[in-house]
Amino acid sequence: MLNSKLLKNKRFIFSILILGILCIFAIGAPFFAPFDYDAVSVGPNLSPPIKGFIMGTDVLGRDLYSRILYGARLSLAVGFCTAIFALVMGTVTGAIAGYYGGKWDKILMSIVDIFYILPMLLLAILFTLLFGRGFLGIFLAIGATTWVTQARLVRALVMQAREQPYVEAGRAIGLTHTKIIFKHILPNLMGPMIVSLTFQIPNNILTESFLSFVGLGLQPPYSSWGTLANEGFRGIQSYPHLMLFPGLALFITMLAFHFLGDALRDVLDPKSSLGSSIGS
Repeated sequence: MLNSKLLKNKRFIFSILILGILCIFAIGAPFFAPFDYDAVSVGPNLSPPIKGFIMGTDVLGRDLYSRILYGARLSLAVGFCTAIFALVMGTVTGAIAGYYGGKWDKILMSIVDIFYILPMLLLAILFTLLFGRGFLGIFLAIGATTWVTQARLVRALVMQAREQPYVEAGRAIGLTHTKIIFKHILPNLMGPMIVSLTFQIPNNILTESFLSFVGLGLQPPYSSWGTLANEGFRGIQSYPHLMLFPGLALFITMLAFHFLGDALRDVLDPKSSLGSSIGS
């Protein structure tokens, strides 16, 4: 029943098709890219799209198409890894706070509030100083500020679910609190949590692109779509292709993920309670 509803949803089909192609090209970048991401002088410097270089070249004569394919690996990896971290960290924190309430709720939600007000740029600068301009620093900077949204969502949902008859029945037959939370409550909340995850991934990709755009991302010659956009922005008037193609890759990815989230919300969470739950 669920599969048939999804397969009839045009936004779901479109998003899965686009994201599937993106993942295939990202994983298979060494096979699909005609050059290595750091190979210089493979073509004329700052060439617009021509035969052999369908997206042109940059200031060092590197093939932009190859760099965008390799950049997809880093951008998608940051988006997925930070979203999974936010899902796990936020789910555990929110479930404990929402189920137990009282002092646990006050302590954990105070921690959530602290992380919620921390500026992203400040954390990015801090982690860049500690770990360098690499994947780990970006992962920690984004992960430290995005899990709080998931925690608030799960807390609100668990607070509603803990009053349900099946939870009372679990307590009556002697189930432990851990089993009630992780084997009975959370599985019943997978719909809103999955929808939240599909929206979190593109937001994290966009955040990584912003950090890379302002110079807090990966060090050259490594590239993500954000670093490529940063490089292209400097010469946007004279060489618009340097900004156009990374920006287009970001736009298509954001669009596909948001279509996927909308489609899953329509099927898994028809009451569209996501927004109200986050604000609780």
